[in-house]
Amino acid sequence: MTAPSALPGLHAPALDLGGRTALVTGAAGGIGRACALRLAAAGAKVRAVDRDATGLDALAEQAQGLAGTVEPHVLDLTDLDAAEQAAAGTDVLVNNAGLQLVRPIEEFPPDVFHTVLTVMLEAPFRLIRGALPHMYGQGWGRIVNVSSVHGLRASAFKSAYVAAKHGLEGLSKTAALEGAPHGVTSNCVNPAYVRTPLVEKQLTDQAQAHGIPEERVLAEVLLQDSAVKRLIEPTEVAAAVAYLCGPQAAFVTGTSLVMDGGWTAH
Repeated sequence: MTAPSALPGLHAPALDLGGRTALVTGAAGGIGRACALRLAAAGAKVRAVDRDATGLDALAEQAQGLAGTVEPHVLDLTDLDAAEQAAAGTDVLVNNAGLQLVRPIEEFPPDVFHTVLTVMLEAPFRLIRGALPHMYGQGWGRIVNVSSVHGLRASAFKSAYVAAKHGLEGLSKTAALEGAPHGVTSNCVNPAYVRTPLVEKQLTDQAQAHGIPEERVLAEVLLQDSAVKRLIEPTEVAAAVAYLCGPQAAFVTGTSLVMDGGWTAH
């Protein structure tokens, strides 16, 4: 009998992005930082995009000694033309940047709604648009859109965020259908609440919106619908992003990799 260790295909190949260029938005902290470090560890030359220059410098310093490199790229994604230009020549695109405001619809500032959709939906479209010519030309590319459980479910008081994430899901699927003949995959990663500054800043807003003390927000609001009662770590999301860039995920496209602790199982 053949030993299990000798069976072909039993062991997944390690992620090797040597010679590849990756672009990660929102890279100065949280999920973006973890993704940038994970892809650099796999050998990629990472363009780390964020408007936070100090955070990007700290990321680049942290990445020293990895197999790949991290190159800080200070950019405000509301500059859509610059965003599209920044994506030219990339092999791996991780659309991660996001922002959040928790308000009832009738109190939601229209200018903030516009900004959220610009950064979280229109900018990913422009980044994908900028990256595809190179990806199509070489017959290989990976687009990973960091969506959310809110790309699949809605929550009260998050009209802009939910609208943007639902739109990102559709954009990702369209890119998957168009990219398949060219060797380009496009997928979403859908975490529930991740231990990031974005989530930590929500505690006060959620407390005001729901009329409860801050200390009750985590258990009674953020984790209420999750069967697993903890926040997700950024490195866990980065591992899912890396999986979608690896050779074992070549047939995975147009889908959403849900990391919601059982939220959508209800």
